[in-house]
Amino acid sequence: MSDTIVYQYKQPSLLNKANGLDELFLAQYSEVQKKDVDCFFWGKLTNPYITARCLITLSNVVQSSFNLSPFQLALLKDPIVTAGNSKIRFEGFSHCAGVYARVDVGPDGHDGEFLANGTTNVDFNQPMLSALSSIGKSDKVMLSVGKKEVALLKDERKVVERKVPLPTKWIKGLTTVQLYLAEAEKAYTFNRLQALQLFKSIPNGKPKTDYYLTVRGNKPAFSPVKSTAAICIGGIHRLRLLEPLLPLADELRVFPHPTMQSTTWQLYFGNVRFSLSLSRDAWRGFSGEGAALEALIADVPEEWIDLVDKYSYANQEFNPTLLAIQEGLDLRKMENITGRLSAMGLLGFDLDENHFFYRSLPFKLNRILNLNPRMKDAEKLLSEGKVELVLQTDIKVEARVEGSGVNHVVLLEGEKERCTCTWYSKHQGERGPCKHILSVKKKLAC
Repeated sequence: MSDTIVYQYKQPSLLNKANGLDELFLAQYSEVQKKDVDCFFWGKLTNPYITARCLITLSNVVQSSFNLSPFQLALLKDPIVTAGNSKIRFEGFSHCAGVYARVDVGPDGHDGEFLANGTTNVDFNQPMLSALSSIGKSDKVMLSVGKKEVALLKDERKVVERKVPLPTKWIKGLTTVQLYLAEAEKAYTFNRLQALQLFKSIPNGKPKTDYYLTVRGNKPAFSPVKSTAAICIGGIHRLRLLEPLLPLADELRVFPHPTMQSTTWQLYFGNVRFSLSLSRDAWRGFSGEGAALEALIADVPEEWIDLVDKYSYANQEFNPTLLAIQEGLDLRKMENITGRLSAMGLLGFDLDENHFFYRSLPFKLNRILNLNPRMKDAEKLLSEGKVELVLQTDIKVEARVEGSGVNHVVLLEGEKERCTCTWYSKHQGERGPCKHILSVKKKLAC
């Protein structure tokens, strides 16, 4: 399977600048067109200076890497933009997929019209970045999201964007990071001065050990010493990506995952918001965490997925608990549907609004297994009859799963699960269940 999904645009994307007016056009692409329209959004940005600075920082995230080789780093990728429900959202990952960033432009951050809902891709080539850098506080900027003919025009120079592939690992990363965000809770809110003081305590270099966010009185600080209620941060040097925005921000909020699998840092600029999520360690990418695997165990009719997909598209948001109550659906079944929609890259999560938002990406339902090889391997083990239940009671399940020259033992006791394979021994369940545990759980669900 190819590791990229190739985009083919009818027109390129560009930023037009003439007579003091900037026009940013974003070419649109989708495998499943909900509406055949040329433009999703057209209007002006009410805070173009802040929005431009946030987009430049987002580009810095997209062009960064914390565990890839120089050759891999040269394969630059571009962020995603979603227009809908009176909001415009720009998203992207670092090349290693261990850092996720998003710029949210709220209803007061623009003055325009949403002609339709849709998702597209943004090209951050160097001429585009130069144009964004030149935007001043008094400039007028028009933003269009759609499939218009677009180019960067400045000083009589026109720059057209290149074709952009979307890495499949981004889809896997989007799956995990949104599910982690849905479980995160706000821990701290800091004003601008506190945030600036806090970031001064980031150690030099690239620390290999964990650091912890602690607060004594009203003074937050990062420390290598673990203390009660401290928030664990792996690869703390990645937070430096936020430093250019700190002097402009009104406040900083911190949202840790309950088991510290990620931390999310949100900067607020009135009607614009910038989010940065860090994976547990610098060497770990969100694309390999397997957060959706549990939700993919039970089978769900494709018709249900299609109906909820259409519901989410129409409403541009998705609250699984509320929908389950309204429609009388089982909450566990709704979790399975949520996992599948997330696995297709269709759902993002808004921490402030506490619900999922909808995005439409060039992705199909039958690619879920290809992007989740552990689940694919688990189904193969089942189809080949290599999973045997040895003991099954109300409180304990023991199974034997045939491997390559060895039989693995799987034990399930309440919420505790163990396996004798190398994957489990290495990760202890932190990065999702192994294929052997998945195969046993799926056998029990059948």
